[in-house]
Amino acid sequence: MTTGQDKHPLYVDLDGTLIHSDMLLESFLELIRRNLLLILLVPLWMLRGKAFFKREIARRVQLRADLLPYNQQLLDFLRVEKKSGRRLILISASDDSLVQAVAAHLGIFDQAIGSDGLVNCSGARKLAQILATDQTFCYAGDGRIDLQVWKGASAAILVNTSAAVKIEAARLTQIEQTFDRASDRALGGLRPYIKALRLHQWLKNTLVFLPLALAHQINNPELIWHALLAFLSFSLCASSVYVLNDLIDLPSDRQHRSKCRRPFAAGNIPLLHGLLMSPVLLLLAFALALLLPRAFVIVLALYYLCTGLYSFVLKRIMLVDVIMLAALYTLRIISGAAAISVVPSFWLLAFSMFLFFSLAVVKRYTELDYLREAGIAQSEGRGYYAQDLNMMAMFGGASAFMSVMVFALYINNEDTREQYQTPEILWLICPLLLYMVTRIWLLTARGRIEEDPIVFALKDRVSQLVTAACGAMLWLATLDWRALLL
Repeated sequence: MTTGQDKHPLYVDLDGTLIHSDMLLESFLELIRRNLLLILLVPLWMLRGKAFFKREIARRVQLRADLLPYNQQLLDFLRVEKKSGRRLILISASDDSLVQAVAAHLGIFDQAIGSDGLVNCSGARKLAQILATDQTFCYAGDGRIDLQVWKGASAAILVNTSAAVKIEAARLTQIEQTFDRASDRALGGLRPYIKALRLHQWLKNTLVFLPLALAHQINNPELIWHALLAFLSFSLCASSVYVLNDLIDLPSDRQHRSKCRRPFAAGNIPLLHGLLMSPVLLLLAFALALLLPRAFVIVLALYYLCTGLYSFVLKRIMLVDVIMLAALYTLRIISGAAAISVVPSFWLLAFSMFLFFSLAVVKRYTELDYLREAGIAQSEGRGYYAQDLNMMAMFGGASAFMSVMVFALYINNEDTREQYQTPEILWLICPLLLYMVTRIWLLTARGRIEEDPIVFALKDRVSQLVTAACGAMLWLATLDWRALLL
């Protein structure tokens, strides 16, 4: 019977092998999350070599090894090999400090080796590092660059390798074991990428159609086309922001009960792909925006700027984050007005700010409620504590009722009376709005809303019926009921 002592020492790669991620990109994203201005130093570091670049980033960040997306199948195998007495060595091109942190967390490796700031431990240099200690060894890797190591290896363990790499590795050495990640084959493996776009969040962008409806232009084909282009442009821009936000929020997402399943947090999509997806989506969004009035392009640029500020700075500031979220929803309405070249009313913007502030607070309330249940004092990367729960409910409820009050004042406005033949019918919308916002807050307090409340309201059957009834009241108010009844 072969024991672990009888087997070749096993050298294990880190990036893409032991973890479903890349430590260099993880640390780079953490660097810009902490201080975006440090990105200006990156070209200077790169001029002094890749190893120096990695060391400078590693000096400035600390990654939590316990939050990394580990290859559980491989990790279970390594633990069995360790128990049998096999010598395990973690070796990676990542900076040595990060490699040591992972090794210390797992506690199964006899030694850990990484880049030292002078030599980048990758490819041929990695092989030389191994041969300095062991002439016969097994190496676990995942990519084409690992073929340079397998040339000198006595055996290979292939982890999530492509078919071409498998064939070439088999020509170079004996294959001891193969680990293939179970991937979602539906849609040709594109499902994680589609999930990263958060297509369900595009429902929020239907707000761009609101100015079209309120301007009573729903029968104008040209303006409908403009609104559709605005919707698609805004949605692509929003998806670009979602991808960027997910990349920046990796540590906090991995600690969240549901966000930990997001494609980047779970390691289902390479981080490099995300860094490419975000700018491509943004370029597509502005390419469509150029087909619309210049005002729409300006509003779209303002939206992207605000979301960037939110992602890097504002979402960490208590209450400022929910105010910004409310403003971003209001910007969607403004963009819809810009797309069809109309001026949104003051009443509409005031109503939307109060309403969406309340719904943004719902989102924070659900997160704080989870913290309270989990016994966690403070939210990761946010300015809130679990004890803030009751105060947040007060803020959200008050803002919801303020939105209904603004709508009531809108009904009595002289401009409103000029736009509608029977404006008195609009009063019927007030109880409907009261019912909808109070119901959302009741469901939130009961723990029934775990997603974005805007998306919930758009998918919830009761909210859909209430919204349809409000729309019907707006239409009925445009009819001259006095003439019809006489």
